[in-house]
Amino acid sequence: MPDSAAGERGAHLPWREAVAAREFPAVVATDLDGTLLRADGTVSPYTLQVLERYVAAGGEYVLVTARPPRWLRPLAHVVPAGGVVLAGNGAFVVDVEAERVVATHGFATPEVVPLLAELVAAFPEAMVAVETTERMVHADRHGADYWQDPGEAVADLAAWAGAHCEREVIGKVLVRALWTDSRAAYDAVGEVVGGRGTLAYSGAPGLVEIGPPGVTKAGALASWCLERGVAAPQVWAFGDMPNDLPMLGWAGTAYAVANAHPDVLAAATAVAPHHQEDGVAQVVAAALGRRSGTETGRHARAPEGGVDSRPSR
Repeated sequence: MPDSAAGERGAHLPWREAVAAREFPAVVATDLDGTLLRADGTVSPYTLQVLERYVAAGGEYVLVTARPPRWLRPLAHVVPAGGVVLAGNGAFVVDVEAERVVATHGFATPEVVPLLAELVAAFPEAMVAVETTERMVHADRHGADYWQDPGEAVADLAAWAGAHCEREVIGKVLVRALWTDSRAAYDAVGEVVGGRGTLAYSGAPGLVEIGPPGVTKAGALASWCLERGVAAPQVWAFGDMPNDLPMLGWAGTAYAVANAHPDVLAAATAVAPHHQEDGVAQVVAAALGRRSGTETGRHARAPEGGVDSRPSR
């Protein structure tokens, strides 16, 4: 948690003051969509430049996202050399360059099969699907409507999971109810799931993501940092949606971008500039400038054409 000199979470400390009150971060952990990336799914040349400078100054950064492994290849140029992405809200550790999932924290077969059967029965109008190490598979009844991703349809999703779960780790269960608002969908799904999963909301209308019990971005980030001997107070984390809250709560310093969900803004140490203004990069650049004795956090307008990192669908 932040020290008392820097203010309390939710106080919306000006981000430059937050930078000035803290030691240079050993690790920067950032969400992708709505945080590091622009609205069109691109990463700006300015952001890439700042991240390169941060690594050259001795820092490490890691991308922590709700995206499944198959949506990460377009981001290979953003991942630091030899690095991994913590994907699926903490369920998958992905070597993007090698296109390989190197670690998983998935559902156990005896737990996920009855859960899927209950969700399919409880929400007959919803799309119910699973994200595995390799693909998305959904119940074949209304067609998939998840980011225009067709996935793979099966007649009996629970039976499919029972037959495949040992070969393809299921890291997330998805329920999308397009006829209602996200809050109502989250509450309704939560009543069915109970303690059998970890609910998350990452911004898609009506979509509720369910991870294995106890699996969050925070757990994945904590494990990654432990391997490097980095403690939570040495970590600056950036996010925009409620699925980022566990990670922001774990990190020593939590930045919400200005476009963040109200719950994230309330939980943050400070509010970084909007993601369209390269907010993450501005904060990191200010930390670099403070370390070198120059002020570089306020940059000239970044080029409009970012590097496209949208997944091919």
